[in-house]
Amino acid sequence: MHLSVSLPAFVVAVLLISASPGPAMALILRRTALHGMRTAVPLVLGLELGLYLWALAAAAGFAALVAASEAAYWALKVVGACVLVYLGVRAWLAAWRERRGAAHAEMPVVDSGPGALKAFGEGLVVQLANPKAAVFMIAFYPQFVPSTAPLFATTAWLAVVQVCIELCFYLTLAALVARAGAWFRRSTVRRRLEAVSGTVLVGLGLRVAASSR
Repeated sequence: MHLSVSLPAFVVAVLLISASPGPAMALILRRTALHGMRTAVPLVLGLELGLYLWALAAAAGFAALVAASEAAYWALKVVGACVLVYLGVRAWLAAWRERRGAAHAEMPVVDSGPGALKAFGEGLVVQLANPKAAVFMIAFYPQFVPSTAPLFATTAWLAVVQVCIELCFYLTLAALVARAGAWFRRSTVRRRLEAVSGTVLVGLGLRVAASSR
């Protein structure tokens, strides 16, 4: 099978994967709603760099070692769960602080949010600390790499395609959410958003911790 034949199926699969709920989607929606595109752009770039590094690791065989090693998989799972739970607890604490300042509930809250570098690092760490990414990459990419094509180069190229698609998808989603940024940053709405996103992130962290390969 030639790569040009499998590419349309690959694009459709990537679009479906991008639109599915998960840590990346939860982080993007929360950061964009509260802090706008200034934070969303570096966050998405960090997530996509993490995805690309996992794709290269899969092509080089490292991801297969992580998936096969009980200790490595468990360690990465614990780190990933802790990162998500930590982010969720921080969102809960932010909601609690907002509740204490409820006297100004209808005034937009001025909050610059995390810096670009911090947001980028957050996205990168969340993606790299996801053990399911290792399993996903070694199961997903080989389906679209022709047997006659060089594995590493083809996987790297397909990963570039996936990154481009996800950048367009996530940044478009973020831009739509950012348009309603002033409403999201009202204290009452912000408090509820932090509480809900914190619950989602903690839930995702617990799901990662309880997951098996």
